[in-house]
Amino acid sequence: MVVVLVTGGARSGKSAFAERYVERYAEEGVYVATAQSFDEEMERRIATHRSRRDTAGFVWKTVEEPLRLPECLEALDFEYNVYRSGHTVVLVDCLTLWLSNLLLQWEAEPDAEARCLARVDELVAVLRRFQGTVVLVTNEVGFGIVPATPLGRLYRDAAGRMNQKVAAAADQVFLVASGIPIELKSREYRL
Repeated sequence: MVVVLVTGGARSGKSAFAERYVERYAEEGVYVATAQSFDEEMERRIATHRSRRDTAGFVWKTVEEPLRLPECLEALDFEYNVYRSGHTVVLVDCLTLWLSNLLLQWEAEPDAEARCLARVDELVAVLRRFQGTVVLVTNEVGFGIVPATPLGRLYRDAAGRMNQKVAAAADQVFLVASGIPIELKSREYRL
């Protein structure tokens, strides 16, 4: 099992780096897309990602899963690593979109953040059992200004907590800034 977390700001080059990372270490991979297309702008973003994968000369099987990510990874682990006795590489793009999908379905609930973080705990448990390699892309949303709305602040805080939990379970953590990946986990300062 190898878990890799790739984080950074918007348009920092996270997804492109994560795709190149997988392409370097595998002959094919499974791409789990968490985005949902609610408008034309998002559809263009999704199309850009698809086009980049299609022209890379690498074999990707794409799975779209906006909500049930832990269950999806568990099924992929069984199919590829247990049933086929292989070692598959899965790229999840992205965790913060997955979190926003969860939060939006529970935003009216008083325990929305707790429900989201319970799902993150389920994800981390699956990652710890996964027998192949998982590369996860996420955003560092806390680097910017404080959101103006309660929902925005809730999302920012939940994303920060999610990223900490996944980073703790990861073998490698990369921060991508201006297209340059920097490996962080090996530099972790321990108290």
